[in-house]
Amino acid sequence: MTDEQKEPEAAAADAGAQPQFSVQRIYVKDLSFESPMAVTARPQVQPQVSQDLNTQISKVTEDLYEVVLQLTVTVKLEDKVAFLTEIHQAGLFRVSGLEQARLQHMLSTVGPNIIFPYAREAIDSTVVRGGFPPLMLPPINFDAIYAQAMAEAKARAEAEGEGGEKSH
Repeated sequence: MTDEQKEPEAAAADAGAQPQFSVQRIYVKDLSFESPMAVTARPQVQPQVSQDLNTQISKVTEDLYEVVLQLTVTVKLEDKVAFLTEIHQAGLFRVSGLEQARLQHMLSTVGPNIIFPYAREAIDSTVVRGGFPPLMLPPINFDAIYAQAMAEAKARAEAEGEGGEKSH
């Protein structure tokens, strides 16, 4: 009978050690829209769309992190900027029970994957309200971006290590 009582306690203790990752809030920190061609005649040419992406991660409390996805989209018609929009879409995530490498991976990939659809919708809505056709941004593979950044960091570290070992 004592074994039966210990099992639920052990299960509760194990459950407390389980990794946790939850969304606390998603919000817009900054949003801007500039439209130099708003009132001018727009040529019927294929627009050139470019986007710049950055992610910032900051620790708010012991187990609360803010992930900010900074996305700038510039659309040009011929060589003139039709519009530029920028958003800083953020999310608060409660994370516990993860070692540092896994924590960094989760905040760099899962966080932005959760936030991106909100940023994409806000940009599309803003562009339409600015008098332009809808702009549906393609999905972004944050796992691939993270893997590339880790590979580049490893290559830099190895290059610095080799540079430090040489003696002249």
